[in-house]
Amino acid sequence: MSVLRPNLLPLSLPYPNGTSILPYPTRRLPHLQTLPKIICATKRTGKQRYPSEKKKLKLKHKEALTDVKNKFDGIWRLSKLAVSVQNDPGKDFLGVSDGLLQEIAKAIKFPVASMLPPGAFSVIRKSFDARKMLKEAKFVYTVDMNVSELINLEPRTIDFISDLEPRVGLIEHMPLERVSGDIISIIQGCKKVEGERLLKEGGISDYSCNAGTYKYTGSRKPKIAVVGSGPSGLFASLVLAELGADVTLIERGQPVEQRGRDIGALMVRRVLELESNFCFGEGGAGTWSDGKLVTRIGRNSDSVLAVMKTLVHFGAPGNILIDGKPHLGTDRLVPLLRNLRQNLQEQGVSIKFGTRVDDLIIEDGHVVGVKVSDSRDQQKLDCHKLGFDAVILAVGHSARDIYHMLLSHDIDLIPKDFAVGLRIEHPQELINSVQYSSLSTEVHRGRGKIPVADYKVASYVSREDGKTPSSSGPTSRSCYSFCMCPGGQVVLTSTDPSELCINGMSFSRRASKWANAALVVTVSTQDFNSLDFHGPLAGIDFQREFERRAAIMGGGDFVVPVQTVTDFLDGKFPVTSLPPSSYRLGVKAAKLHELFPMHITDALRHSVSVFDKELPGFISNEALLHGVETRTSSPIQIPRSSDTYESLSLKGLYPVGEGAGYAGGIVSAAVDGMHAGFAVAKRFGLFLDGIESVLGKAQGAGFAKY
Repeated sequence: MSVLRPNLLPLSLPYPNGTSILPYPTRRLPHLQTLPKIICATKRTGKQRYPSEKKKLKLKHKEALTDVKNKFDGIWRLSKLAVSVQNDPGKDFLGVSDGLLQEIAKAIKFPVASMLPPGAFSVIRKSFDARKMLKEAKFVYTVDMNVSELINLEPRTIDFISDLEPRVGLIEHMPLERVSGDIISIIQGCKKVEGERLLKEGGISDYSCNAGTYKYTGSRKPKIAVVGSGPSGLFASLVLAELGADVTLIERGQPVEQRGRDIGALMVRRVLELESNFCFGEGGAGTWSDGKLVTRIGRNSDSVLAVMKTLVHFGAPGNILIDGKPHLGTDRLVPLLRNLRQNLQEQGVSIKFGTRVDDLIIEDGHVVGVKVSDSRDQQKLDCHKLGFDAVILAVGHSARDIYHMLLSHDIDLIPKDFAVGLRIEHPQELINSVQYSSLSTEVHRGRGKIPVADYKVASYVSREDGKTPSSSGPTSRSCYSFCMCPGGQVVLTSTDPSELCINGMSFSRRASKWANAALVVTVSTQDFNSLDFHGPLAGIDFQREFERRAAIMGGGDFVVPVQTVTDFLDGKFPVTSLPPSSYRLGVKAAKLHELFPMHITDALRHSVSVFDKELPGFISNEALLHGVETRTSSPIQIPRSSDTYESLSLKGLYPVGEGAGYAGGIVSAAVDGMHAGFAVAKRFGLFLDGIESVLGKAQGAGFAKY
């Protein structure tokens, strides 16, 4: 077994140029100026909207107000139906309550809400809005009204439907209800349609309409390797297996059952399995996280809906399709992944756990296979060659050895901006009180009427004295909260015992007494160069630098350096006892204000002060900063074709997902893998049409500031 225990580390670590990094000289905060800040929970309105947003809204308004040809066909979508907490059954109820019927009656101007049949309405979205600008907190619904069903159950609504007029963002008419399924049913539908077409044209002779399948005869199945079993790898494998490819899924880590035991050994005995931990293993890094399913690529897009419904198909609760902020939690992800694995194996996918890809086999500029070894063999003494027609590279952004291997083959890697910072932890009751005031008593540690409180904050910070950006980084940057875990805990995500990095995770109920979130600052090649890190992998070197510094500050043995927010702002070493932490491997008081270069520390300090104005109480003696958070997104991007998903440097290589720089989170990674699977299938004649004809063109997550 490849097991390492960290030794106590030296008290200092040199800069690349040989000078000592600890301690930093004390320095007065430079004058900072905050550019117009953006709080993500608040939408831009009126004059604050960008010109592109105004144009899009104007077009949407024009389309919505187009005369409805037949008001009694299709459905009407009613949005922004606000029900007070007192009149709503609570966050876990996703049906049509009496309180919601009252709001529906107001929207369609029907006089008696109790006469409306609940069966004519279906809840599409439910969220909780507790913004301070509101008189009271409310549950906000989007509801679809089936006109024919409504009239059938309550004929007296005919006149009121006749008088309905579209209102942008409030009442919209859709002639036909859009029905999208999970990816398996979508593929089966495509195969059936294509099979019927080919049968008519005489292109195939082996087709069963009842089975809904077709196959080409006389040629072998294309052999596809999928490297990595995170969301992108799993969905690429699922698509290709359903379309008839011979798929081998290669995962350096262990299945979730063994991975859970390895993580348990880490948390109890401080034993780090190098290839089976919080980052590596079945499901990817997102398995032991909060399991967030929010995404920036379009919640209502066909691609995202297909992913969400596929998750439900494999065991996720149906409320993720309705919840305004869906999440799963580790406890629900584990059985889901087990079900998905079983399905892949039934489809003939060969899954090789504990198998590390050490190299690519390349002939005439084309990938023809991979070299693999047992992931427990750190010396790589027993390598095997496996031949494939194509390789989908779906690794996560912690697979740093893969980046080095790609670079050795002169494959283009582009440094990409990301963010680094610290993880802040508060008592969850404090965040509940800040966000909900008197309603905080309704939370009951995830079992109450309203959801456990979270937050999302961001600000832009500009340095007036930034005259030499090449030496101190950009003159302006954004600071924001990342991966906020209500009712969660801080966990270790190191993949090397000499380095220390952390993340947050939550279970489905979010019942922990702590709330944590990363507070991170954007960094770019200018920041990397200022520490003498250059080249395509400069961002990785930058990450490792601060992960090593954090390990030194903690003193080794995976102890995390911490500092109260007040001491961080004042720049002093703590002299009083520390507040409790959810981190189970121990914490140590440290000068985290000396961890980063001063311009990053200054941005963090100023932003924390800004956040306290938005969330009074954010700066608190109970708030504890943990170091260090560095792996917010991939530090590189692997250039690929936007149409075929194939690498621009190497034929037959398909870089996908978060590690390739094309996703940021579970859903966007799954969407990217799904589209790549269809692209590879089309390349080998398993899918004759483009995926855009079924699910539309995918939006890349890319890099976003928040």
